[in-house]
Amino acid sequence: MNIDCGPCAIRSWRFGDEDNLHQHANSRPIWLNLRDTFPHPYTEIDAQRWIQYVVDPELETNFAIDVGGQAVGNIGLRIGEDIERYSAEIWYWLGEAFWGRGIVSAALRTITEYAFTEFSLTRLYAKPMAHNVASIKVLEKVGFQREGLLRWSVVKDGVMMDTFMYSYLSSDWLAENGNLT
Repeated sequence: MNIDCGPCAIRSWRFGDEDNLHQHANSRPIWLNLRDTFPHPYTEIDAQRWIQYVVDPELETNFAIDVGGQAVGNIGLRIGEDIERYSAEIWYWLGEAFWGRGIVSAALRTITEYAFTEFSLTRLYAKPMAHNVASIKVLEKVGFQREGLLRWSVVKDGVMMDTFMYSYLSSDWLAENGNLT
């Protein structure tokens, strides 16, 4: 997959991306806003493991954010299962050198459209940490709506933190399919 988003492209991960990935991912400010499965420090070995995991998967749900031919971040989906099978969590990170350029907004807008088209979803959601003002602004800019505050819902770096729940609903899906009952 490769989609031009203007200031970036969203594309499939490929072998060779690990060569520079650790330089963009090895950031405490990035790590502080992601799940603990994202390592810190982020080493060359972590980059190699990531590429082994995301290149040629059975179901492609993680995509490189590419600027100038180089993978500088990730945007991905966690597709729900069972009763949540029409929902997916969206998550992303971008190397600090690329912050403030509208890259994540463009990538999020593009992947939102892609997710509804490719995966028959009705709902995308994100759970940014309440202190992550930049991510909250990106979500709102793209049209995600705040649904609520999840108090003390995560612990990061030994600190209990609040998160917000944001969602984007597919009105097209409902118009075409109606209720599932």
